[in-house]
Amino acid sequence: MAKLLDRHDSAGSGWTAREATHLLWRCAGGARATEIAGAVEDGMEKTVARLIATQPEKKEFLEGDSLLHRSALKSGNIKSLKRWWLYRLATSANPLAEKMTLFWHNHFATSNAKVRSTGKMDVQHALLRKHALGNFASLFRGMARDVAMLIWLDGNANRKRHPNENFAREVMELFSLGVGNYTERDIKEAARAFTGWHVRNEEFWFNKVQHDPGVKKILGKAGKFRGDDILEICLQQPACARFLASKLLAAFVRPDADSALVEALAARIRTHKYEIAPVLQELLSSRVFYAPESRRSLIKSPVELVVGTARSLESTPHLDDSIQLMSDLGQNLFEPPTVKGWEGGRRWINSATMLQRANFAARATSTDRLGSVRSEGVDHYIDLLLGGEVSKGARRELHAYQDNKSGKASANGLIQLIMTMPDYQLI
Repeated sequence: MAKLLDRHDSAGSGWTAREATHLLWRCAGGARATEIAGAVEDGMEKTVARLIATQPEKKEFLEGDSLLHRSALKSGNIKSLKRWWLYRLATSANPLAEKMTLFWHNHFATSNAKVRSTGKMDVQHALLRKHALGNFASLFRGMARDVAMLIWLDGNANRKRHPNENFAREVMELFSLGVGNYTERDIKEAARAFTGWHVRNEEFWFNKVQHDPGVKKILGKAGKFRGDDILEICLQQPACARFLASKLLAAFVRPDADSALVEALAARIRTHKYEIAPVLQELLSSRVFYAPESRRSLIKSPVELVVGTARSLESTPHLDDSIQLMSDLGQNLFEPPTVKGWEGGRRWINSATMLQRANFAARATSTDRLGSVRSEGVDHYIDLLLGGEVSKGARRELHAYQDNKSGKASANGLIQLIMTMPDYQLI
């Protein structure tokens, strides 16, 4: 089973611009030509290590980050907090940490539509970022006591005489075990254990008066369990690592990973005791990650479309316009549609969203928004934006277009044409 995650042979022809582009796209959404060239020169091991490690941020980024964050908290406007996060996603020197923060935001989906507090969503977001590449068990425990989460899942309604099952159900179904790995009886008993997990004075509060102290039987164990005990019982289940493995594979490798691959990665998760950084280091260095069937197998989410375009073209997205676009395309930061988050995949694409993505391409390549784009050759842009993977017919059409144009208008038009291709929607 471990052989499924054997290390990719990055020597010689096993590490080219295509492999480097694939890695950077999956971890950052996009990459500058200079970043791709640097990754090729550094090699796979050094590049993966750099992506996982915390890199120093530039002074300009820190100033913009601080200004936008302070403004969001002062105004109490959730849209301002969205601006701040989009700025970080598009410009941070630590794109993988931002991607994993978004990954956990979708995993522990919480919406301000119900929480109605920019400050509480910011506190939750800080927790997600703190553990983005850290320990899942620590994040799981922290999120279970998060105020925004408890409001979202009706924590205060969970009382001794009338247990509310919302929180207990999502702890098992969406946060740790997945459907089919617990019974309805487990949910009812776990809800009893979480009674009294309330919010008071804007903080987590264990309301002892409303806690059911009796014996509960959950997942084959019996005892006078409290909420913390349930979290530990879930973490001990083999299904927990499998569930997490399946979600990491869907985010980084391909959406249709078979059970053997899921089990192989789950074994590594258990070996590393839920530490995410070493798990990702192995996954991003594995043969399966660079396999042909894993390349361009994922549909770009609205965030990946906007952020990846900005990173690749060295441009700064118009924050308000981009936030609205991502919402129109189905991904509204801090406001996932349900407790299940954004399901993604093929659901990102339909006739309406494809038209909107084409309109985005036109706006993104307008002369006043495009970054330091020069009149490079067709193959340069194919490599930069499509990883060099395009049909011979499409390549001929792109060359024909450029032959009939000149100067920056040629570059802008060529980039727009590439961005409207179905291939550009893949990552």
